[in-house]
Amino acid sequence: MSEHALLELKNINKSYPLGSEKLQVLFDINLTVHKSEFIAVRGPSGSGKSTLMNIIGCMDTADTGEYFLADEAVHLADDKTMTRLRNRHIGFIFQKYQLINKYDVLQNVIMPLLIRGVPRAEAIERAKVTLAMLGLENRLKHKPNELSGGQQQRVSIARALVGEPDLLLADEPTGALDSKTGEDVLTLFKELHSQGHTILMITHDAYVGAQAQKELHIIDGKLYE
Repeated sequence: MSEHALLELKNINKSYPLGSEKLQVLFDINLTVHKSEFIAVRGPSGSGKSTLMNIIGCMDTADTGEYFLADEAVHLADDKTMTRLRNRHIGFIFQKYQLINKYDVLQNVIMPLLIRGVPRAEAIERAKVTLAMLGLENRLKHKPNELSGGQQQRVSIARALVGEPDLLLADEPTGALDSKTGEDVLTLFKELHSQGHTILMITHDAYVGAQAQKELHIIDGKLYE
């Protein structure tokens, strides 16, 4: 693994069965992300960006190639190890927020800490601090359907941040938001980046991609600078 790299993909290939054939989705992907970088991977629908995100997020595996995350060889990991890597190292931010509607804001945010085995009292305290940082200290008992889209995305970001992950992995983070609220979320990403967080953002939007420190393009399963 390259020195100071947080994440490194080497010659990643991925295909899916299509009848009796195979449909190759990713071709020899090479990507290095260093700590405190803010990188956007931009591509149109069907370009392979969701498959790439799932592999980076330890939710899917490559057919061939090597993947290192925080000095661990993900490509050699079993399912249990993949779950641990996902929970310890990656904070997910989704387009549709993926909040649990029957839980309030605080319950949604403490969830990844409880899964990790953090004592409930400590998890609640850490969640309150993170939610206050995002201006949500007065929304702790609200359910997701009682919040605006922008507030729900901030809860999603709080849930991603609370475990102090090495990498924030954002999938179309402004895709479900109006332009003003999307701008607010991008401003928040820039603030998080300035605080030292490492962010990898997947998007189809040229304007959103341009807000990152560095923009890469994925076209027909191939990654370009």
